[in-house]
Amino acid sequence: MLKHIVFWKFLDNAEGHTKQENMEIVRDALMSLVGRVPSLVSAEVGMDALHTPASSDMCLICTFPDKEGFIAYRDHPEHQKILAYLGKVIAERKVIDYCFGDGAL
Repeated sequence: MLKHIVFWKFLDNAEGHTKQENMEIVRDALMSLVGRVPSLVSAEVGMDALHTPASSDMCLICTFPDKEGFIAYRDHPEHQKILAYLGKVIAERKVIDYCFGDGAL
């Protein structure tokens, strides 16, 4: 299994929307991929509650059966649309991908 975790800081205003509006747009779009991208085992989106200086604004936690499953998700046309939008509304992105369970990359 492969876990994909992404953290974003959003711009205050972008694409005619506030930070909060863009976060909701991205959250809804990402969650719409569940059941539409076959290799996406699970997905969770979290929005920051404490707003500390070290906080990111939003995180995505996804699980895939293996590296190939992640690549299928990464390259999926609907995911690519979300990435294009994200590129216009975020200031920063951090990511980690790791294996757990019985498999290795």
